[in-house]
Amino acid sequence: MNEVHLIEAPLEVEFDIAESNLQDFEREYDTIGESDDDAIGQWLRVAKAKGETSDSDPVVLHLIVELYRKIDRLEQIITDSVPTYFPLHHKELISRIGFEHFEISEPLFQQGKRYYGRIVLPLQNKKVVPLYFEAQSTTLAKIVRVHSRDEKEWGAYAMSRERLKIRQLKGNV
Repeated sequence: MNEVHLIEAPLEVEFDIAESNLQDFEREYDTIGESDDDAIGQWLRVAKAKGETSDSDPVVLHLIVELYRKIDRLEQIITDSVPTYFPLHHKELISRIGFEHFEISEPLFQQGKRYYGRIVLPLQNKKVVPLYFEAQSTTLAKIVRVHSRDEKEWGAYAMSRERLKIRQLKGNV
């Protein structure tokens, strides 16, 4: 097996063997993916497709959309309608991540088994990323299925951790 490049990252993963409850996991995977398609997100995609945002500052537009989503989440908390997720049997610290892999602190995986899991990325707002992964060893996992938007955000997060590591090595942090 080729050497996998991993970077330290302070994340947690909740997971369970995928076969243990495949239908519920698949339903949750699809539901969390659809939650990214909120009303403001759909409106923005349509507006971009029609070219209605060409005169707008993309950074300001993005910040306004994120502000809307935060207000929406606050409303969910106030009305006690915060989404609940299917209970998973294991929760473990992730010690290092790569673009297609991650490594946990304790040897809990069964090599060759496929797992369903959730990782919360600490982006502007915490982002729940549902994913399927396969155990390469008792601590190393390879991501085998993730929504395309989540894959981009995972890659951006891994890249930001890599940049931080480089700055630390240079003594700029």
